[in-house]
Amino acid sequence: MDTAVARPELLLVADAVAREKSIDREEVLEAMEQAIQKAGRAKYGHEKDIRATIDRKTGDVRLSRWTEAVEAVENEETQIPLHIARKFKPDIELGGHLVDPLPPIDFGRIAAQTAKQVIVQRVREYERKKQYDEFKDRVGEIINGTVKRTEYGNLMVEVGRAEALLRKDELIPRESFRNGDRVRAYIYDVREEPRGPQVFLSRTHPNFLAKLFAQEVPEIYDGIIEIKAVARDAGSRAKMAVISRDSSIDPVGACVGMRGSRVQAVVAELQGEKIDIIPWSPQAATFVVNALAPAEVTKVVMDEEAGRVEVVVPDEQLSLAIGRRGQNVRLASQLTRWDIDILTEAEESERRQEEFRRRSGLFVEALDVDDVIAGLLVTEGFTTLEELAYVVPEELAEIEGFDETIAAELIRRADAFLTRRDAELTERRQALGVTEDVAAIEALSPAMLVALGEKGVKTLDDLADLASDELIEIVGAEAMDEATANGVIMAARAHWFGEDAAGEAPGASEAVAGEADHD
Repeated sequence: MDTAVARPELLLVADAVAREKSIDREEVLEAMEQAIQKAGRAKYGHEKDIRATIDRKTGDVRLSRWTEAVEAVENEETQIPLHIARKFKPDIELGGHLVDPLPPIDFGRIAAQTAKQVIVQRVREYERKKQYDEFKDRVGEIINGTVKRTEYGNLMVEVGRAEALLRKDELIPRESFRNGDRVRAYIYDVREEPRGPQVFLSRTHPNFLAKLFAQEVPEIYDGIIEIKAVARDAGSRAKMAVISRDSSIDPVGACVGMRGSRVQAVVAELQGEKIDIIPWSPQAATFVVNALAPAEVTKVVMDEEAGRVEVVVPDEQLSLAIGRRGQNVRLASQLTRWDIDILTEAEESERRQEEFRRRSGLFVEALDVDDVIAGLLVTEGFTTLEELAYVVPEELAEIEGFDETIAAELIRRADAFLTRRDAELTERRQALGVTEDVAAIEALSPAMLVALGEKGVKTLDDLADLASDELIEIVGAEAMDEATANGVIMAARAHWFGEDAAGEAPGASEAVAGEADHD
């Protein structure tokens, strides 16, 4: 018996919804099938596997019950033993289904309402999926939209058939939009959330400025000029580093344009934000100097390990280099990704002299030499007694005014001083109660051991309980880096894991240090 019910109007409805919502007709028909299926389960039993199909050409609706053939039945409503199923369908295999046609449903008011809700919900889900698929690959684009409404200062922007969020903190300070205003913004994120895909816009993002220049400068769009870095104080000032792949094209001039036409177009869009365009350089020192423009720089000292750079400027250039409220140096730091310290020539000279006095005083006191010899050692680059104690005598003898006899005597005195100092520190460490097990860890110097003892860290367990930043704070950041601190702590913990591991502790081997990093 044919249980199909001809409903050609369903196809007309599906076509109309598909056109109105701009979604696939097949997805609408699938939503209708699920609605009829839900109504069928409400009539025949929610626990049963009821399925509905709509003929794509005629609109015929068929309702059927599906029962799976299994070895052992776990759910009698949806499963049947394989040997019984073969009585009805001899060729059925394990995992196959018996399909029993069901009489058509006479939709009542409640059933029809339920079906409508299912269809509406599924269509909304398809719309959300379509919007997400449309925007997920558009992160990093500039988009134009219309302000639809304002919610607590946040703008809901209509972009095509979708809606995007432009939060208050992503707006340039002091700019305001009203409903119906056109707005241009940068898509910086697209997320799929329970209430639907959320498109997040920004007008303060550094890449917004870069994309605006790409629209105004054909050389950037064509890849001849590359924007290497951007730093912004939105609405106030920005710095942009550019480089040209064609030596005949000036990257700064191309971005500025004839009489500033190109840069002014971007400035107008960003509410008058001042833009410094600087040439990028692979040489970090040169790049830092360029980034601090318009200030002049006389000297740059790089500390690559710490990621810091000291910049010396003429006294009268200090305020220009720092900028209003530190803006110039802050943007330069963001642009170059270096921590920048600004010093005047007078400050740098005074600090250099103080450093010279301190180091020469150390040599005078420890080596029992006069100021002239101490000054020569500092001038030649010696900063610690350890450096002097381990230098090759011939190298020291090459200093003007020194000979091999003086060099050997200076090295002997440095070595003797260090031996006395280490003995005093060892005695102090023992008095504090720091154990020999802790002292056996090679990375810890006698001075570090005394510092630990003064803080109550006396045993391997005490040391093992420390975090790396706590250990660095005790011994001093100039004396130990994080990797070494992790290695020391893991060496202290080695006795927790057995004798074999403990045997490796004194060396604080690379393997142990690596494990600490992982930890």
